[in-house]
Amino acid sequence: MADVNSRFRLDHQCALVTGASRGLGAEIAIALAAAGADLVISGRDTTGLENTRHAVERLGRRCHALQVDLRSPEETQWLAEQALVLHGTVDILVNNAGIVFVEDLLNTTLEHWEETQAVNLRAPFLLTQKLVPGMINQRRGKIINISSVAAVLAPEGHAAYSASKGGLNLLTQTIAAEWGRYNIQTNAVAPTVILTEMGQKVWGEASKGDPMKARIPARRFGQPKEVADLVLFLASNASDFICGQVIRVDGGLTAA
Repeated sequence: MADVNSRFRLDHQCALVTGASRGLGAEIAIALAAAGADLVISGRDTTGLENTRHAVERLGRRCHALQVDLRSPEETQWLAEQALVLHGTVDILVNNAGIVFVEDLLNTTLEHWEETQAVNLRAPFLLTQKLVPGMINQRRGKIINISSVAAVLAPEGHAAYSASKGGLNLLTQTIAAEWGRYNIQTNAVAPTVILTEMGQKVWGEASKGDPMKARIPARRFGQPKEVADLVLFLASNASDFICGQVIRVDGGLTAA
């Protein structure tokens, strides 16, 4: 059996990480690169993507940054095709990109509903559909979907977002059921509030953040590296018998 360190290594593998221009996506890309993976990263912010690309390359790994708008099915499929052109196969797919519009049900517009489903649910479906044949052929693959505890707690003002993440959880389980036989492990990571730049903007004020932290047994919000470390584990051989799970990173919030 391989030693502990080698079971967490990703040498000679290629990972595609969406939404990698900042926040969780950037942290995940850097963690995977530190473990030896080469990267294809995508996002809409070219400046942020370049910052992530430079961080990956400083670790000695190859990184291709592609500006893509996942609201477009054509661009989403183009991203998968380009990743295959660049690397031949994608061993690890991390569907991290996501958007949210905080608005109550009566004020949720059709445009915002459709946009949320497109990025948070349709894009992971399309990318998986395009990339899984290569994983089947090599009898190896890892798919990690970034979900949310909002898929099970249904916070006010998050109807479209919660619906999209609930759908993503079930998509994760369906992928596991259909393709687990090919040694493809598919899991979802469901964080609570994580202090990315966006998380700090929404929850940073004490008047809003403190009541939420009081509901979390750990009495704090999560850090991006705490999500990235779990994604690294799920991307590695160390997690080969974990499949079809939605793993909550929430400081005990959903257990309380």
